[in-house]
Amino acid sequence: MNIEILILVLVVVAIFLAAALGVVFASRNKRSQKLRDKFGPEYDLTVKNVGDQRKAEETLDEREERVTKLNIRDLKITERDAYSEEWQKIQADFVDNPSTSVDEASRLITEVMIARGFPVSDFEQRAADLSVMYPNFVPNYRNAYDIALKNQRKETSTEELRQAMVNYHSMFEELLGIVKVNEVEDKDMEVAIHE
Repeated sequence: MNIEILILVLVVVAIFLAAALGVVFASRNKRSQKLRDKFGPEYDLTVKNVGDQRKAEETLDEREERVTKLNIRDLKITERDAYSEEWQKIQADFVDNPSTSVDEASRLITEVMIARGFPVSDFEQRAADLSVMYPNFVPNYRNAYDIALKNQRKETSTEELRQAMVNYHSMFEELLGIVKVNEVEDKDMEVAIHE
């Protein structure tokens, strides 16, 4: 075989290999970006906890697949109203008994999760499941939970308990499917602009 033909074949093979590697890296980066966009801060936390980006991404994919198999349902309006009323009572009690209010807020969120169809076996599984649907609120939920644990050991300040209530409240509203008035007005305005 002629040396020029051999060099030409090697160059063509090298070009094909480079193109194939480029496609693999591009698809991996696209997948990573998609997961990063979907899971937000939970993506970085999972990569940190797992210690390997590829394994962390597999974990997030498995998490998403698991949640899609669950029978998650929206709450009925009457359920939402009852839970909202209970939240208002818990929040009102915070002034006189912040410690108990944080415990009650945690209990109520777990109760709402059960009503919606989320399994509640342990906290890490709850947080993982919630991260699929509410990735931007899970860091607050984790923070509130950590404060609640400190609260059980009587190691919290009133300010920490207040922060836990604020964090629990944001998760609670998401679980209930409460849309804030400003969000509705913004969506109505957006629809009007596009009509």
